[in-house]
Amino acid sequence: MEVTEKEQGVSPPDDGATEHSGDSAEAPHGHTPTAADQVEVDEPLLAARVHRPSDLVRLLVGVLGIAVVLGIAAFAHGTTAGLEADISNGTGQAPDVLIKVAGLVSSIAVLLVPVAFAIERLIKRDGLRIADGVLAAVLAHGVTLATDLWVSQGASATIQEALTRPTGAGGALTDPVHGYLAPVIAYMTAVGMTRRPRWRVALWVVLLLDAFAMLVGGYTTPFSIILTVLIGWSVAYGTLYAVGSPNVRPTGQNLLAGLRRVGFQPVSAMRAESPEGPDSTEVSDRGRRYHVTLEDGPPLDVTVVDREQQAQGFYYRVWRRLTLRGITTRRSLQSLRQALEQEALLAYAAIAAGANAPKLIATSELGPDAVMLVYEHLGGRSLDSLADEEITDDLSRNAWEQVRALQSRRIAHRRLTGDALVVDRSGSTGPGSITLTDLRGGEIAAGDLVLRMDIAQLLTTLGLRVGAERSVASAVSVLGPDAVADCLPLLQPIALSRSTRATLRKLARERADREREAVLESSRVAKAAREADSASPTARSAADRKAEKKALDDAYDAAREEDLLSQIRQQVLLIRPQAPVEPARLERIRPRTLVSFIAGAFGAYFLLTQLAHVNFATIVSEARWGWVGAALAFSVLTYFAAAMSLLGFVPERVPFLRTVLAQVAGSFVKLVAPAAVGGVALNTRFLQRAGIRPGLAVASVGASQLFGLASHILLLLSFGYLTGTEKTPEMTPSRTVIAGLLTVAVLVLVVTAVPFLRKFVATRVRALFAGVVPRMLDVLQRPQKLLTGIGGMLLLTGCFVMCLDASIRAFGGGEAISYASIAVVFLAGNALGSAAPTPGGIGAVETTLTLGLIAAGLENQVAISAVLLFRLMTFWLPVLPGWISFNFLTRKEAI
Repeated sequence: MEVTEKEQGVSPPDDGATEHSGDSAEAPHGHTPTAADQVEVDEPLLAARVHRPSDLVRLLVGVLGIAVVLGIAAFAHGTTAGLEADISNGTGQAPDVLIKVAGLVSSIAVLLVPVAFAIERLIKRDGLRIADGVLAAVLAHGVTLATDLWVSQGASATIQEALTRPTGAGGALTDPVHGYLAPVIAYMTAVGMTRRPRWRVALWVVLLLDAFAMLVGGYTTPFSIILTVLIGWSVAYGTLYAVGSPNVRPTGQNLLAGLRRVGFQPVSAMRAESPEGPDSTEVSDRGRRYHVTLEDGPPLDVTVVDREQQAQGFYYRVWRRLTLRGITTRRSLQSLRQALEQEALLAYAAIAAGANAPKLIATSELGPDAVMLVYEHLGGRSLDSLADEEITDDLSRNAWEQVRALQSRRIAHRRLTGDALVVDRSGSTGPGSITLTDLRGGEIAAGDLVLRMDIAQLLTTLGLRVGAERSVASAVSVLGPDAVADCLPLLQPIALSRSTRATLRKLARERADREREAVLESSRVAKAAREADSASPTARSAADRKAEKKALDDAYDAAREEDLLSQIRQQVLLIRPQAPVEPARLERIRPRTLVSFIAGAFGAYFLLTQLAHVNFATIVSEARWGWVGAALAFSVLTYFAAAMSLLGFVPERVPFLRTVLAQVAGSFVKLVAPAAVGGVALNTRFLQRAGIRPGLAVASVGASQLFGLASHILLLLSFGYLTGTEKTPEMTPSRTVIAGLLTVAVLVLVVTAVPFLRKFVATRVRALFAGVVPRMLDVLQRPQKLLTGIGGMLLLTGCFVMCLDASIRAFGGGEAISYASIAVVFLAGNALGSAAPTPGGIGAVETTLTLGLIAAGLENQVAISAVLLFRLMTFWLPVLPGWISFNFLTRKEAI
C-alpha cells in the first residue's frame, strides 16, 4: 500500500460542475450528515493536478486550425478577397446607431463577463482556476504580439491583406490579431466558462456582438477574428495541459455517499492495490477498486471510473486503432455513460452465457465526473499472485471452460491476462474455480478474428506460467484441436496484450544473454586450448583448427533456445500438422513505414524546391555524354567491388558471378527497405542458401560490415585532413577534422564514465566479437581472402567517388572541386543515407550531397544536376536489373 491519507469527510475540488447535480454526490436525499457518516476511508493520496489528453488534442486541433487559416490566407487570395467583399456588402446596410450601441455594449461586456465569473469562482474558493486563466491570458497576449510582429514584417503580402485592412489614417493598418480579445478568450477557456451553460451563452453572445461591431466598423477582417479565436483557444488548452488541471476525482467519502444513495450502509472502504510493472499502465483506465465493508451483509467490490482515469492510455488506444487492421476496439475516449453501460452489459452477458463473472448488483453516478459499479465481493486471488506449482491442470482447464462459455455466445474478453483471472480461495487447497474479471474492454457479437485472439492470448498467459505443453494440452482438452489450431496465425506479439508483450521481451533478453554467455564460455575454452598449443613447439594442425571451429558451432547450436510462441506452435503442430502457421497481417501501418513516409516527404519537398529552379532542357543539351558514360561504367564496377568485399570474409567457396548478381538484386531490395537493413538481410540469406551455416553467414556479413565501417571512418578522416591542407602550404589539419575528433573523444569519455552506458556498450561489443572474432580467425588464416575483402571495400568507395566526379564533370564542374572534397562529400552523404530510415536513403542522400557540393564551391545548378545524375546511375537505373536478378536468384533458390 502506498502512503495513505485518512479522509474525514474530504470533498473534491469544486470545478463548478456541481451546478447540475447539487450535493447529490455528498449525501443521499433526505439524509442529514451525522457522526456515523464520518467513517474511515483508507486510500492513496490523489494528485492535486492531472494532465488531460483531451487538452493536448484540443491544442493540436487549434494549431492545425491556425495553420489552415494561414494557408488559405496565403494561397487562396481570391477567396479571402471575395469573402471580405461579401461581408462588407452585407453589413453596409446596418444602421449607424445599432453599430455604435453594439460596439459600446460588447466593449464593456467583454471585460465585465470575465470579472463576474472570477468573482463567482472566488466565492466558491476556486482560486486556482483563476490563476490558470490569468496565466493563459498573459501567454495569449505574448503570442498575439509575436503574431502581429511576424505579419507586419515577415509574412507575405497575401497574408497581410487577409488579416489587416487600411484604417484610412495615414495608410495605417488594423492589427492582425486583436490584442485584448485573444487574452480574454484564453482566460475564459482556461477557467472553464465553456463547460457551464449560463456562462457559455453569455460568452458567445459577447463574442458574436464584438465580432459584428468590429467587422461592420471596418476595424478587422473575418480571417483576423478566426485567427484571434484560435490563438486564444489553443493557448488556453496548451496552458492547461502544461500546468495540469485541478483534480476533480471523487474521494472515498464521495464513494460512501454514493453507496448510501443506492441503499447500502457502508462502514469502511479500503483502496485495492494497483498492479506493479507493465500491468499498471494497461489497467490504469479500468478504474479504482475499493473493498467496502457494510453494517450488515457481505462486503462489496466497488469500481470507480472517472474522466481522468478513463483518459489513461488514450494515445496508446488511438495508435492501436490506427495501426491495426480488422480489429474493432472500443472508442478511444468514451463518455462515462457509455463506459458504465458497456461494462454493465458485458457483466450481464457473461453470466447469461454461463461464465463465472462478478455479479453486478448496482450502478450509480458520482456527480458529473465519475460513475461507480458495485459487485459482489470476490474473495479469491489473481492468477499472477499464485505460485507456479499452484496452477494445476484442473485450474487451467477451468479457465478454458470460462472462455468456451464466452465464445459460445460470441463474447470476446480482449484481455485474458493473469490479473483478469481470479481464483477462489479453494484454489489454495483444491482445484479452485476461475472467475473472469475486467470485462469492460470486451465485445459483444465479436468477430472470428477477435475470438481467436482471445485464445492466443490465454495460451500465452498460461504458457508463461506452466509451459507451452501444458497450456496447449489444457486448451485442446476443452476447445478441441481445431479451435486451437485456428489461432496460430494470431499467435504473434502484436495480437497480445501490452503486459504480455513486455514479459516476452524481457524473456527474450534473458534468453539472448544465456546464449551469448554460452558462446563466450566456449570461446574462452578454445582460447585457453590455443594458448596451451602455442606453448608447445609443434604448431597447431589444420585438424585442430577445424575441431576448434566445430566446437564453437556446436556451442552456438546447443545454446539456442526457442521462444515461448514458437514452442506453442510446435505443440499445436504435433496435434494438427496441417494447421496454418503463417502469421496474419494485423498491422495497417508500421512505425518504420510512418517514419519513412515523413522523412521521404521532407526529402521530396527539398528536392522539388531545388528542381523548380533547374532547366532540364538546358541540362540535357549541355551535358557531356562521354562523362555520363563514364559515370555509368563506374556504377557497374561498384557491384563487382561489393562482391569482392563480401567474399573476402567468407572462407568457404562461393560463386563470384552469383555473388555479383546478389549485389545487383540488393539494388531492388534497397527500394523497399533502408539501405543499412536490406543489404545485410539479403547477403545473409544468400550465404545461407550457398551452404554456409546461419551463424557463420551472420558472422561473415557482420565482419564485412565492421571492416566497412572502420574503413569508412578512416577514409573520411584522411580525405577530410587532405581537404583542410589543400589551400595552405603547410600541412595543417582541417578544423572540421579536429572538431570531429574532439567530439568523438568527448563521447568516448562520457560512455566510459557513465556505468549504464559503459555496460550497454560492453555488452554489445562482446556480442559482436563473440560471433565476428572467431570468423575473423578463419579469414586471417587465408591472407588472400582478407586482401580481397579490404581491396573490395577500397575499390567500392573509389568507384562511387569516381562516379560522382564523372557526374560533376558531365556538367562542367570538374575544375571547381578536388577529388578529396568529392570523397568527403560522398562519404558523409553515404553515412547519412545508411542511417536514414527511408528506403535507399531517399531524401537524406540527395540533400547531403547537394549541400556538400555547394559548400565545396560548386554552383547550385551544377551541384543539383550532378547529384541527380549520380543517384540516377547508382540508385534508380539499377532497380530494373535488380528486380530481374532478384527473381532469377529466387527461382534458383539462391536467396
